[in-house]
Amino acid sequence: MINIVIAEDHNSLIDGIDVFFRFEDDIAIVGKVNDGIALLEILKHKKVDIVIADIRMPKMNGIEATKVITATYPHIKVIAFTMFGQRSAVNKMTAAGAKGYLLKNAGLQTLLDAIRAVHAGKEYYDPNITQEKENSATDIKQEKLLTKRQNQILELIGEGLSTKEIADKFFISEHTVSTHRKNMMEKLDIKGRDALLSYAMSKKYDFE
Repeated sequence: MINIVIAEDHNSLIDGIDVFFRFEDDIAIVGKVNDGIALLEILKHKKVDIVIADIRMPKMNGIEATKVITATYPHIKVIAFTMFGQRSAVNKMTAAGAKGYLLKNAGLQTLLDAIRAVHAGKEYYDPNITQEKENSATDIKQEKLLTKRQNQILELIGEGLSTKEIADKFFISEHTVSTHRKNMMEKLDIKGRDALLSYAMSKKYDFE
């Protein structure tokens, strides 16, 4: 039996994983928590084999929690299940000790495959992010292309501010902010409605 704790601040996702795994004979979910501190606390009282952890969690993020788990409970293996697909986020989580890394759009069957692989002593990485791990020089070059104002806007996007709120903060028009956003996406070579938000949030949790 593979005993699992899920650490995720969205209860709807926890419930979805719980339902999907309910009929798997080799899987038992022994704990569900919404923040990193609660995760460490539950590990004191439960027999756990695998932790599924998001990076973005309140009180203590997944990277810091994974560092503690790796040092304190070396037999417990951590799999990141997150929206952050940038190389920097992958490398930080891997360096903390994670043995698997999946994007949330990978699907729950892929998560199940990852759990079994990691429990068997293997590592498991989402194929959509593995190739990004070697692109550090490219990433650095792209980020240097951003102007000072664009980096400021990127930081505020990562804090969750809207286009209007950013415009008000800098006393500029919403159209100017939108133009900056478009230009930033072109410079960073990212596409998709939420791609810039995802990138900005991954940088927020990069802890250079």
